[in-house]
Amino acid sequence: MKNLTAEEFTAALAAKEPVPGGGGAAALCGALSAALGSMVINYTLGKKKYAEYEAELSALLDECGSLRIRFLELIDEDAEAFEPLSRAYGIPKDDPEREEKLELCLNNAARAPLEMARLAARTAEISALLCEKGSTLMISDAGCAAALAKAAAECAALNVKVNTRLMKNRETAVALNAEIESILEKASAEAESVLLSVSERLG
Repeated sequence: MKNLTAEEFTAALAAKEPVPGGGGAAALCGALSAALGSMVINYTLGKKKYAEYEAELSALLDECGSLRIRFLELIDEDAEAFEPLSRAYGIPKDDPEREEKLELCLNNAARAPLEMARLAARTAEISALLCEKGSTLMISDAGCAAALAKAAAECAALNVKVNTRLMKNRETAVALNAEIESILEKASAEAESVLLSVSERLG
C-alpha cells in the first residue's frame, strides 16, 4: 500500500474494507511528519546563520529519511497483521485452539502500531530540535511536523489498545498499555511544547 498515490490510498481508506484503517493512517501521519522534518532541514543546510548546526542537521536529515521510509513500511506491516487476526475472529468458539491462535494474532497486530508510536515520539523530538535550530522561515513547518507526530502517536496508541483489550493474558496487555501510555505521554508533551513555541513566535 505504500506505493499507492495519495488519491488511491485515501480512496482505499474510505472504502468498506478493513485495511488500510486507523493503523495505516497513523503511519502515514508519521511519514508526513518525518518528511516535513526533512523539508525544514533542507531549507536550513548551507545557510551561514545556522552553520554551527550543520553536522547535527545533516545527521537528522538522514534520520528523517529513514523514519519516513520505515513509517511507510509499517502501513503494509499493519495491514498484513490484520488479515490473520480477522481469520482468527472467525474460528468457531468451540475450537480448542481458538483462544491460543487469537491471542497470538492480537499480539502480532499490536506490534506495528507500537513501533509507529515509538517512531512518532522520535519525530516529535526531532521537530523540537528543528524548532530551535532550523530556519526561522520554516517554523510553521516544524510546528506541523510536531502536530502530525502527535497525531501519529495518538492514533497508534488507539490501535495498540484495540488489541490489548481482547488479550486473555492480562499481564501482557497491562504491560503493553503501560508502554504505549508512556510513549504517548512523551510524544504529546514534546509536540505540545513545540506547538506552543511556534504559536508564540508566530504571534
